[in-house]
Amino acid sequence: MFQPLTLTVPLREDEQGGLLVGKSTIPLERVIYAFNHGQTPESILASFPSLDRPDVYAVISYYLTNQGEVEDYIQRRQAEADKIRQEIDERFPTTELRQRLLARRPRN
Repeated sequence: MFQPLTLTVPLREDEQGGLLVGKSTIPLERVIYAFNHGQTPESILASFPSLDRPDVYAVISYYLTNQGEVEDYIQRRQAEADKIRQEIDERFPTTELRQRLLARRPRN
């Protein structure tokens, strides 16, 4: 008789609380972004050679089954990244530097 197989989702947490796919350093959100922008699992594998085929299919399957939870995770990660980016911009303003660099650029 056929025994149903229980699969483990190949995700692991990094030091900053992000989820990485399989044994790679590719974040979950990169794979889901690629998938949501029309890439197939095979093209995702071509874009990220450090990923394993079964891991990509398992992560996409997990996403499709738990879409709300994964979307919430991605939104939280994006909000954290936006906050850090804002703090860096406030601490190290680049407007003046950008203007100086543009002024030095040769004009054709």
